[in-house]
Amino acid sequence: MPSRRAEIALTPEEQREFLENGWTLQVASIGPKGFPHLVAMWYVLIDGKIHFTTYAKSQKVLNLRRNPKMAVMLESGKLYHELKGLVIEGTATIIEDTAFTAEVMARVANKYQGLPIPLEATEERLRAAAKRVTIRVEPVDVYSWDHSKLGGRY
Repeated sequence: MPSRRAEIALTPEEQREFLENGWTLQVASIGPKGFPHLVAMWYVLIDGKIHFTTYAKSQKVLNLRRNPKMAVMLESGKLYHELKGLVIEGTATIIEDTAFTAEVMARVANKYQGLPIPLEATEERLRAAAKRVTIRVEPVDVYSWDHSKLGGRY
């Protein structure tokens, strides 16, 4: 039987919507022993690319400084016919701009906590962002699936 992968792939518009409405992103970098280092992160889309903040001294940042290759996955659904997912394989850009990191932190708070925080950096928010960096995922390859497109045919 031929592969049905093309039938269940998300269109670019569906990918964008899935990412915009997604919640917890699984982020994988390559750890110091060569094994995947996997963590869950909150994120936002800026100019169509995934951004998240983390402490500059975190293991994931140490990993990405050594090797910028990474993969991220967003998924949803419990039953087989509900399963939907998106994987982006790419490279990390580490952004060490405190004002930008404070803005990303505000965007994350707006998304996840529903707080109406202005994006402009205040002195307090700059202090909170000072020990953090922003990671931007630069896509190299994307693959996705939406089992609801199978129409009950597995």
